[in-house]
This record gives sequence, C-alpha cells and structure tokens, in this order.
Amino acid sequence: MGEFSVGLSAGYLWFKALHVISVIAWMAALLYLPRLFHYHQAEFEGSSEARIMSTFSTMEVRLLRIIATPAMLAAWAFGIVLLAVPGMIDHSDIWIWVKLASVGVLTWFHFWLAARRKELAAGRCRVSSQNFRLLNEIPSILIVIIVIMVIVKPF
Repeated sequence: MGEFSVGLSAGYLWFKALHVISVIAWMAALLYLPRLFHYHQAEFEGSSEARIMSTFSTMEVRLLRIIATPAMLAAWAFGIVLLAVPGMIDHSDIWIWVKLASVGVLTWFHFWLAARRKELAAGRCRVSSQNFRLLNEIPSILIVIIVIMVIVKPF
C-alpha cells in the first residue's frame, strides 16, 4: 500500500465526519429552499410588491451560494475521498451504486432549484407554489434511501 493510501486510511474517520457534516448542511439547504420558493411564488401569485420579492430573492441567493453549493461540493469531495480509501467499500456491492445514483438525483435537483431561483427572481417561474411545496419531499425521500443504503446495506 502506497504512502497516499496509508494517509487516506489514517484519515478515514475524519473524512467520514466531514462528509456527514457537509451532507447535513446540504440537506438542510435542499429542504429549506423549495419551502422558500413556495412562499416566494405564493406571494408573487398574490402580489407583486417589489420589497417582498427582493427579500425572498436575497434569502434564496444566499442560501444557494453560501450554504447549499459549498456544502454540496464538500459532500462530493469528501465522498470521493471515502470511495478512494482502499478496502473500505466493495465496489461490486449494489448498495453503493444505489447510493451514488440517489446522490446524482440530489445533485440534479440542486441545479434544477438553482435554475428555478433565477426564474423566480425574474418573475417568470412557471412552477406553482403548491408544486414547490410538494417538491420539498424529494430530498427527504432520497436521504431515506441513502441512509438505508449506507447503514443497512440491503444488497
């Protein structure tokens, strides 16, 4: 085992802890952002007061740029490091691929929300406030799948 592999193995628990912290921050943002969009769109559908729209837009931008995107990037970076630690994951197991597919869907959802944020800011979002409320469940469902794959490893 090379010096790099030994270093990865020695830091495994630290990388794992940082990965979990990053995932928690990312999930918090992905759970809150559709709710913000719901309120933003509900206000837009009922009123067009510029002050309200500006407040929502500021909150949404900050949540995406300061919390969600950095947390997503950190979760991915630490996750890749964990995948690279020799002997920790059997890449022939199905659970890891289900987890990675779920993370891929979460990542797509993140970027989809970012695109909707731009539409909301421009006042041309076609997603209803009720649909944003329903979309709020996507991260919840995916995180349940991910946690079961990582902890239970059903297959």
